[in-house]
Amino acid sequence: MTEKLFYQDSHLIKFIATVESCEQEGKYYKVVLNRTAFFSEGGGQKSDTGVLDGVRVFDVQEKDGILYHMTEKPLEVGKNVTGKIDWEERFSKMQQHSGEHIVSGLVHQKYGYNNVGFHLGRDVVTMDFDGILTKDQLKEIEFLANEGVVKNLDIEVDYPTEEELHKIPYRSKIEIEGQTRIVTIKGYDICACCAPHVKKTGEIGVIKLTNIQNYKGGVRINMLCGFRALADYNEKEMSVKKVSVLMSAKETEIAEAVEQLKEEKNQLKAEIALLQDKLLRSKASQVVEKQEKVCLFEPELEGNAPRELVNLLLKKDIKICGIFFGNDKTGYRYVIGSRYTDTRLIAKNLNEKFAGRGGGKPEMVQGSLKGTKDEIYSFFTCNLVEK
Repeated sequence: MTEKLFYQDSHLIKFIATVESCEQEGKYYKVVLNRTAFFSEGGGQKSDTGVLDGVRVFDVQEKDGILYHMTEKPLEVGKNVTGKIDWEERFSKMQQHSGEHIVSGLVHQKYGYNNVGFHLGRDVVTMDFDGILTKDQLKEIEFLANEGVVKNLDIEVDYPTEEELHKIPYRSKIEIEGQTRIVTIKGYDICACCAPHVKKTGEIGVIKLTNIQNYKGGVRINMLCGFRALADYNEKEMSVKKVSVLMSAKETEIAEAVEQLKEEKNQLKAEIALLQDKLLRSKASQVVEKQEKVCLFEPELEGNAPRELVNLLLKKDIKICGIFFGNDKTGYRYVIGSRYTDTRLIAKNLNEKFAGRGGGKPEMVQGSLKGTKDEIYSFFTCNLVEK
């Protein structure tokens, strides 16, 4: 059994241990120590990382009470080594995990919901609950959780006997084998947990619940605590300042400024749509009715405009109408319509001739091809492309 120093002192950064075994596994090594401050993966939390005598430890796994340190280089069996965990990463994880206990405990107390899923990643912390919460309820939980932080309560760890355990109203997501470790934050939570925690709630720092979404009949909540919450605030503050400058508006008024910009954009889109309709009708009016074929090159058209122009021309009883937009260098896109001929056959012949691709329905096709304006016009108008 590996002695777990992180249970004795969650703030222990450096330690000395003896290498009991070192086995190669692929291009890496599994190192067993007699004692360690490295927390192994468990409870929804990734393992600690760090170094052993300068050798990188990138993962730690536990099996049958033995902790296996995955390293990039071998370590000599029987040798004493100095271990050092990545403290900034460890402390951040403890802030998140301890914050999760407060939030989950409050949700359980107020609404009776259970935490049925927890993930503590490097960037994201999520909690899944088996009931629905509103955004207003989430705000209330967030406020109460931060009250718990300000109280700077002790985070207590106990190992009750089986008899004592039956009298404790603790939360647990899984069936526990062997000795149960109970983490208590008085007034907020009692929960079975295997992970290291901060010693007092004040070390958690601010608890910020950043998002809520419906998930598997309940909700999934995103959370940031302590320095992660501060980093998130700094990033968002920078974005707000940039938008404030771009909008020439006070930081507290950028939402209204953006809403006004959105309205102006919608008005301009409506005006552009009216102007485009006038433009297309003007172009269509210049085409003689009842022609066999019409081939137009309109490089300024985009979006749905080519299709709309084709439809306008078909109303003039044009048998086959092709609109091409693009240029000789990069190629052309096309829309071809007809109420008399299967346009898919036309597209097939065009694509074969000009290395194109595209398709559609019998009455209208669209696609792209390579070729010059003169080549495309000549082929379209002088060949029986509808065959």
